[in-house]
Amino acid sequence: MIGSGFGASVVAFRLAEAGRSVVVLERGRRYAPGDFARSPSEMARAFWDPSARLYGLFDAWTFRGLEGIVSSGLGGGSLIYANVLLRKDENWFVHDSPLPGGGYENWPFSRTDLDPHYDAVERMLGATPYPYDDTPKTQAFHAASVRLGMPAMRPPLAVTFARGADAPEANQPIEPPSYGSLHGSRRVTCTLCGECDMGCNSGAKNSLDHTYLSAAAHHGADIRTLHEVRGIRALGDGSYEIAYVVHEPDAAGESRTRALPVRHLRARRVILGAGTFGSTRLLLSSRVGLRGLSGALGTRFSGNGDLLTLLMNCRKDGVALPVNGQRGPVITSAIRVPDAADGGDGRGFYVEDAGFPAFLTWLVELAQMRAMGRRAARFGWHALRNRLFSQGRSNISADLARLLGDGHLSGSTLPLLGMGRDTPDGRLTLRSGRLAVEWTVATSRDYFARVRSLMEDLAGELGADFRDNPLWWVGRVVTVHPLGGAPAGRHPGEGVVDAYGEVFGHPGLHVLDGSALPGAVGANPSLTIAAFADRACTRILEEEAARPRPGARVAPRADGDESAAAPAPAPDAAARADATSVAFTETMRGTVALAETDPTAGAARGRLRGEAAAFEVTVTARDIDAFCADPLHAADLTGWLECDLLGGRRGIERGWFNLFVAAPGTAGRRMLYRIWVTDAAGSAVTLVGMKDIADDPGFDLWKDTTTLSVRLLTGHVPPPTGGDPADAIEAVAAPRLPDVIAAGIMTIAPADFARQLTTFRARGPQGPSALAAFGALFLGELWRVYLARGRVGEPR
Repeated sequence: MIGSGFGASVVAFRLAEAGRSVVVLERGRRYAPGDFARSPSEMARAFWDPSARLYGLFDAWTFRGLEGIVSSGLGGGSLIYANVLLRKDENWFVHDSPLPGGGYENWPFSRTDLDPHYDAVERMLGATPYPYDDTPKTQAFHAASVRLGMPAMRPPLAVTFARGADAPEANQPIEPPSYGSLHGSRRVTCTLCGECDMGCNSGAKNSLDHTYLSAAAHHGADIRTLHEVRGIRALGDGSYEIAYVVHEPDAAGESRTRALPVRHLRARRVILGAGTFGSTRLLLSSRVGLRGLSGALGTRFSGNGDLLTLLMNCRKDGVALPVNGQRGPVITSAIRVPDAADGGDGRGFYVEDAGFPAFLTWLVELAQMRAMGRRAARFGWHALRNRLFSQGRSNISADLARLLGDGHLSGSTLPLLGMGRDTPDGRLTLRSGRLAVEWTVATSRDYFARVRSLMEDLAGELGADFRDNPLWWVGRVVTVHPLGGAPAGRHPGEGVVDAYGEVFGHPGLHVLDGSALPGAVGANPSLTIAAFADRACTRILEEEAARPRPGARVAPRADGDESAAAPAPAPDAAARADATSVAFTETMRGTVALAETDPTAGAARGRLRGEAAAFEVTVTARDIDAFCADPLHAADLTGWLECDLLGGRRGIERGWFNLFVAAPGTAGRRMLYRIWVTDAAGSAVTLVGMKDIADDPGFDLWKDTTTLSVRLLTGHVPPPTGGDPADAIEAVAAPRLPDVIAAGIMTIAPADFARQLTTFRARGPQGPSALAAFGALFLGELWRVYLARGRVGEPR
C-alpha cells in the first residue's frame, strides 16, 4: 500500500484480515492523541516539506486557479477532515455528462454497487449523527434553513460521542476495540472543541489510524512511516518494483532529499492510495516503467466544488446572535440542494455549518485593530487617571473586562462550507518534475454562483454580514478534497483504471483513492473513496480465490539492475598524464512524447501535452590531441537530464558525445549524444540524440548545429564497439524500434548559446593552444560541409 488514507487503509485491513502479506508505506509520521500542534511554535513546524526539514501534518499546494491542502501522516486525510460520512447521491453517478472543451463525465459504477460497501465502512468508522440539541451554531443553522424552506439534516460523523449505549457525554474514556490500537494512547469522547481539522488530540475522532490501520496491524500488516515512494515500475514476471526513500527527521545536518538512498520493494500487487496529488504524480513520474498508461492520466481533476465563506456579526432583533462556532465538532449539519439529474436546477451541492478552534477566536478579536485600539486607549486613560489623581482604586477587574471586549465578533461568526458537483475538466501534469494543475473557476462559475446565493440567503436569515473567502476576489478557491487525475472509466480511452480501480494494461496495479474518481462526489468524498476501495478488495479476494496466483510476498529487489539491456562497456582508457583536456557546457530544451518513434511527431505531440525535456551537459575531451585525431571525436558527457516523463531532474550516470562524425557517402557530419539515466521508479533509460550537419538549400547552419533529434530507449544501451563511424551513426539514427519509448526535439536558445561560449575551458600544459585546436577542428568541419563547394546557404 502506498499511502494510508481512505483507500489504502481499507485495503490494508481487508487484505491483512484475509491473510495476505501487507506492507503500508506512509511518508508522514504517526500522530497519537495529544501529538497534534496547537502552539505557534508547534504550528510553525506542522507543515510537510522534507527539503526544508519540515515533516509535519499539513501539505499545502498552490496551482493555477486554486490552492490545495492535504495531509501527510499515518491515516492520511482522516487526520484533518471534518468527520462527515455522506454517501454520493444516487443520481449524481452521471453518464455522458458533457464537459466544456469536449469529453464527458462518466461513472462506471453506481450507488447500488457501492451501497453494501458504504454500510461496511460506516460500521467500521462508527458513523453517528451529531447528538446534541443545545449547540448554538447547530440551532442557528437549522432555524435559518427551515425559514428558507430547505430543512437541514445531521450527517453521520466518524466521532465517538458516548461510551457504548450511554447518553452522549464529553471527555469520557473510550473502551479500546478488540483489535487494539496502534498508539496505545487513552482516548476520550468528543470534547466539542472544534479542532477536528487540526488533528483530534482527544482521540474522539474515529480516524483511520484508530480503526482500519489498527485493525490491519492486528492482522499482521507491516506499517512503515516516513517511507516516501518515488516511483513504480513493472517487471517482466508480472510483479512491480517500488522505489522509496526513508526520511530521518532527527538526523543532523542539512536535509537533501535527493541524496537520500533509494530503496526497493518488489510485490505482485501494488495499491496506490497516496491521494489525488500523490498518486497522480507517482504515475506521471513512472510512465517509462509503466508502459502503456492511458492518455487519460492527469484528466478529470476537480476540487469537489469546495467553497468557504463567513457569516459575520450574526444578529437577532439587532442584538448579536451567539452562534459560537468554536463549540461542537467542525461540521454538525448540512443542507442538500438537488441536481438537475434529480429534479433540481444545475449541478447539485451541499452547504454545511462549520466551526473553528477556540484559540482562533483570540486572533479574530485581536485582529480588530480599530476596536482594540480604542479599548486599549480607554484602559490606559483609566489607569493613568487612577494613578495621577490618587483615586486609590485597587480593583481593576472591570477595566480588564472592558479591555478584552465582549467578543461579539468571534462569538457571532459562523463559517459555511460548500461542496458539490463542480466541473471536472482540470488536468494534472508535471512541469520540470513538479506537479502542475490546470483548472479555473470559469467553467464552474454557474455552480459557484448558486452555492454563494444560498449562503447569502442564510446570511440574510441570520442577520449576518456575508463575507467571501478573500481568494474568491481573485478567482481562486481552496480545496481540501482534490479528486481525479487517474479516473475510472469503461475503457482505456476514457479512464486510467477500470470500475474496480485496476490500471488498464497493468494487472495487479490499483489506484484506490480520490484520484480514481472521474468527477466530483458532491458530498464530502471520504466515505465514497473508502467504499470504492472496499468494493475493489472484495473483487481482488474473489479473483484470488477463483484463480490463485503464485508469487509474491513483498521482497527486497535482487542484486543488479534487471532493466539494463546490456552490460556497461569497460571504462575508456585513461588520458595521458601530460594530456590537456577541453570542456564546455551546453544547455538544450525541448519536448518529447511517449509512444512516439519519430522525433518530429514526438516534439509536436509533446508541445500539445506540455511534456518538457531539458539537459545541461558538460562535454569533456580528456585528451585534445587524441580527440582531434579520432575519426569519432569521442568525448564524455556529465551533468543532468530533466524530463517530465522520467519524474523530473535525473543525474547523468554515464554519457558519450561524438563531434562531427563523417556520414558515409555524403559531405555531411553528425553530432551524436548518448546519455544513461535512471528514472524515479528505478527504470534504466538511454537518451540518444543526433544533430544532422548538412548543407541543405537555404541558410541552415544555425538550425543544424542547435537542433537535436532525440529518442528515449528502454534500458542502458551502450554505444557500438569497433570505432566504425557508420555503426556509430546507425546506432543513434536508427535504434531498434522495440527499444524506443519516446521521441522529440531539443534546441539551443540564443541566450543559452551565448552562455555556452563563455564555458570553454582547457586544463593541462597546452592551455590556449588546446582551445585553438578544438576551434580549428570545429570551424574546419563546418567549412568542409558548408563552404568547400560554395558559399554558406548557396543552393547547389
